[in-house]
Amino acid sequence: MTLDAQEYIDDMARKRGYVLDYHKKMAKADFPVLQAANDMVSAAYLDERTLDRKTKELIFIVSLTVMRASKGHIQSHIRVALDLGVTPTQVLEAIEIALPEAGIVAFQTGFDAWQEVVGAEALEPTVAVHQGGSGGQSS
Repeated sequence: MTLDAQEYIDDMARKRGYVLDYHKKMAKADFPVLQAANDMVSAAYLDERTLDRKTKELIFIVSLTVMRASKGHIQSHIRVALDLGVTPTQVLEAIEIALPEAGIVAFQTGFDAWQEVVGAEALEPTVAVHQGGSGGQSS
């Protein structure tokens, strides 16, 4: 059965748990290229082979963090991981893997995405300091 563009986007959303803005626009602008790109993503990411979906989500979150992807893109994968039963602490531990190889700036991108999704609380200093900001990129 061949799906039309709308059915295809709906199917992507069901399988992934999200769709990105570019997916929606490519479905209308160049549907065959969206299908080809999605086939590759399915083979590498969605199709469960020797790694389960939870593990693949954590790897995806780390790779997006290292690449300094948009906060929204990272957050979509964090939400899917949480929906799959990954704990907030496990997601944070995965993001922390970015520190030694990609550095603090890349880590802060992932951390900022994570803390917004999970509602992490801050511990404020009790001494006078200058405001340091979030340290993350603006989205």
